[in-house]
Amino acid sequence: SDAICSFVICNDSSLRSQPIIFNPDFFVEKLRHEKPEVFTELVVSNITRLIDLPGAELAQLMGEEDPKLPGANNTASGFFRSLMSLKRKEKGVVFGSPLTEEGIAQVSQLIEYLHKNLRAEGLFRVPGNSIRQQILKDALNSGTDIDLDSGDFHSNDVATLLKMFLGELPEPLLTHKHFHAHLKIADLTLFDEKGNKTSTPDKERQIEALQLLFLILPAPNRSLLKLLLDLLYQTAKKQDKNKMSAHNLALMFAPHILWPRNVSTNDLQENITKLNNGVTFMIKHSQKLFKAPAYIRECARLHYLGSRAHASKDDLDLLTSPGSKEPQPLKSQKRSRLDSCHQEETQQRTEEALKELFRHVHNMPDSAKKKKLLRQFNKHSTALTPGSDVLMSPAPRRARSRSFSGLIKRKVLGTPVILERKSRDATPEPERVSKENIHLLQKCGSPAHMSQAKLKSSEGRKEEPCRRIRGHLLSKDSSSL
Repeated sequence: SDAICSFVICNDSSLRSQPIIFNPDFFVEKLRHEKPEVFTELVVSNITRLIDLPGAELAQLMGEEDPKLPGANNTASGFFRSLMSLKRKEKGVVFGSPLTEEGIAQVSQLIEYLHKNLRAEGLFRVPGNSIRQQILKDALNSGTDIDLDSGDFHSNDVATLLKMFLGELPEPLLTHKHFHAHLKIADLTLFDEKGNKTSTPDKERQIEALQLLFLILPAPNRSLLKLLLDLLYQTAKKQDKNKMSAHNLALMFAPHILWPRNVSTNDLQENITKLNNGVTFMIKHSQKLFKAPAYIRECARLHYLGSRAHASKDDLDLLTSPGSKEPQPLKSQKRSRLDSCHQEETQQRTEEALKELFRHVHNMPDSAKKKKLLRQFNKHSTALTPGSDVLMSPAPRRARSRSFSGLIKRKVLGTPVILERKSRDATPEPERVSKENIHLLQKCGSPAHMSQAKLKSSEGRKEEPCRRIRGHLLSKDSSSL
């Protein structure tokens, strides 16, 4: 289930060297905040798998009924509760108010200070000075910043004030709704080979049940409970100095964490040992209790990844495949780099072939074909791209006539035929003289630098033989007819 963050793609080079903070309960917290009803149903269904909750107790856990607590029908207890409610009317901003994030922020100053002073003997058992405690209490209620390291307060003052804050909450930190569930967790024991219950606690099932119960606590209660149990765990680790074991600390804090409000020890005669032992167990295993079970993580992850119809299968294959060594985005980037390299190599080979072809054309003897190829090089020198044709295929030449009259025109009237062809051609070409005309001019003794006027007069002198040939052909045709 932790494979979802097995890779991280970071495009910012300045952040690649920073440590990556990974929360394995990300989807659990997301489901808790976005869909609390679905989340609660998922957790409670697994709680009932571990412990047996009758219909009334299950309804109390779900908040559908008011919890039925010990001593609720006792007259003396009722009078005691009414007396405490009168005293609670004088509640301040932090003390005696329902638990809020602002109140936790104020009390966290006390917890932070106590973490630095855990070696005081009798911590949480020896009371502090009442005057200093009242000054500190007023400062917390008013929201004033307190410098606990100034030396004006003793660690016993701070520890007693923390217990006072918890004792004045409207309900215990684990809430009244969870009271019966915690009693059932204390009864979870191992089974023998024959399937009979033993007196040995089943620690694994107890830890799992507490993890589930803590998941459905209100967010402020869960935050403060985590801070408090971690403090008590660190305190018990130094019991050789402060003389406070986990059991001793549980006796101090069980009435504030788990006991129902305004009940006496007589109301809890049957269950007081279970409750105290339960808090002791929480302190000893506090480092495991605030992690969601693996199957809850997986269900929350599949809830989000499975709800995306178009991407769920791809995401599951990508995130959970153990054999995938390289994420898909990296593969696509590698493929694009290979394509660009192949394109550059193709372009380089094309340029080398063009250079070799140009040298071949340049070394050809002077001819009309060479001039035509050079014009094509000049025309396409900037338009050639890799993959396009290097040279344009020449336009198909007009088929020559094979008739006798066409032969006469090519042999004798080469210049008019060329001029007529150029008028039909879309691409203008420089005026040129056919080989037949040059041969005629040389035969008549005309120098190569003959002027245009002399060239016209020489062409005029050749018109007479042409007229004779035409007359001969006409007479021959008429005689055949």
